[in-house]
Formats: sequence, structure tokens, C-alpha cells
Amino acid sequence: MSKNLKLIIFVVLLGLVTSGLLLGADAVTKDRIELNRQAKHKSAILDGFDIEYNYTNIHDIYDDKVEVRDIDGYTFFVDQITNRVSYQFEGSGLWGPIIGIITLESDFETIVRISILQQEETSGLGGVVAERPYLDMFEGKKMTPSLDITKEGATQIYQVDAITGATGTSNAFEIILNTDYLIYSALWQAQDE
Repeated sequence: MSKNLKLIIFVVLLGLVTSGLLLGADAVTKDRIELNRQAKHKSAILDGFDIEYNYTNIHDIYDDKVEVRDIDGYTFFVDQITNRVSYQFEGSGLWGPIIGIITLESDFETIVRISILQQEETSGLGGVVAERPYLDMFEGKKMTPSLDITKEGATQIYQVDAITGATGTSNAFEIILNTDYLIYSALWQAQDE
């Protein structure tokens, strides 16, 4: 057998073995990855409701304390004690989707907390959209008449400062939050009537 043929056989066998290992690792970890994704989603909701949990009891606490309501195909998460409401928002950022959870007071206007579950913005610039210090600036702000992420400096109860050096991400985030709020707010108000 020639050297080249031996090399080709070796490379093919090595490729088959490593592919098998990767497929096996995927099969073994798939359930754990899904549980971690669910835990991240549930923790964002529980944090907005100020409900204590740890990662060993998060699923039980969530099931016990959070009411999930479906209204015309849209999912709302309601704290049974405070009547705070959370929902998942999603839209296009500058470089990819921005997905998160927003929690509002029972008035369905005042922001309690925003958490980002996924984003693909530039680290150190638009990626700031997922950092807790930036998101904390939204707490207590109003979604009405319309949330305004501004470069001029926030002076109103419905304004938040834009991310320095990331105008595109700031604009996209504002559009995502306001667009989803209009949909969820209309559905929430309609179910109360």
C-alpha cells in the first residue's frame, strides 16, 4: 500500500472516530443543555419577581410561584403575590437577535427589571446591552408614552441613556422593547376588559 493511501485511510478513520465522539457528547449533554437554557429563562423571571431560588430548586419554585398565561398565542408570566408581569421580547439587534425578559409592575407600565438571554452585539460596545449596570438604568422607568433611549441625556421618566459608541444597538434595543410592548400591552389590556 502506498504512503498516500495509508494517509487517506488514517485521516478518514480519524474523522469517523472524532465525529462519533462529538455525536456521542452531543447526545449525552443535550438534555443538560436544555435544562440549563430553561433555568436561565426561569431565573430571569424569578429575579424580576424578587423570588429567592437556587439552581437545585429553581424549577420547583418557578412552578409553585409563577402563573403562565397564554393570551392569543403570547405568553405572560405573572407573580401570584405582587401581580408583576413578565414577557419575553425578541428582535433584531445590530449584529443578531436580542432576546430577553422584561418584568413590569402590575400597572403594566413601570419597568422592574430587564434581563438579556441572548445577544450577538460587539463586546465592549453594543454588548453592554446585556450588562447588569446598563440594564439597571431601566428600573423604575415607564414604557409609556414610549420608551426613549436617548443620546441627549435621560431627563424624563420614560428615557434611558443610550450606550456610548453603540448607537445602532441602542436604536435597535429601543425598537425591540417598544414594538413588543405595544403588542403585549394591547393583549394584556384586552384580557382585563
